[in-house]
Amino acid sequence: MNRISATTVSTHAISDSAVKVLRNTYMLLGATLAFSAVTAGLAVAFNMPPMGLLITLGGYFALLFATMKTRDSAWGLLFVFLLTGFLGLTLGPLLSFYLTALPNGGEVIMMALGTTAVAFVGLSAYAVRSGRNFNFMGGFLTVGIIAAFVLSLVAYFFTMPALSLAVSGLFVLLMSGLILYQTSEIVHGGETNYISATVTLYVSIYNLFTSLLHLFGAASDD
Repeated sequence: MNRISATTVSTHAISDSAVKVLRNTYMLLGATLAFSAVTAGLAVAFNMPPMGLLITLGGYFALLFATMKTRDSAWGLLFVFLLTGFLGLTLGPLLSFYLTALPNGGEVIMMALGTTAVAFVGLSAYAVRSGRNFNFMGGFLTVGIIAAFVLSLVAYFFTMPALSLAVSGLFVLLMSGLILYQTSEIVHGGETNYISATVTLYVSIYNLFTSLLHLFGAASDD
């Protein structure tokens, strides 16, 4: 009973400005997810080849820098759609691979997509409803994401499937934590820019989905 009361008080304690940022973030996030789904679908339809690691990372970091640099202006909206649309294009060849390489590729994709959606909704709802402040996770997440990124490059260049799977599992945990952290930052007023909040949540969802896709695909591959 006391726990329920505390949760109710925490939920109603969210400021009007935080509610506005949260609402704008979810609206923009929904729009960018829909746009990236369109670009991914076009990439699959036209059988677009993979861009390669250098182009993918170069394009991502360049567009991410431009988005963060212009996040306080209308240009930020343009760049956030360019960024998410670009990531959608990079996702297309990956989806095509699973659809052709696995007999149940479509099921694997839908399973990863459904799990990602359930995880995002559940984690976001918990961060909002519980009223807990997860800002203590910031340093841990930063170090963890950098370490996971470096390990993913090692697994890629040295062709280490076992390490690659381990990194995917690590990314699932880190991106889940990042969703909690970013949502909590909005709720508690630590994040006041809905464009940067959208980028963080979108990248979390993107990495969560691709990591789950890797894990489910490996589990179903005979």
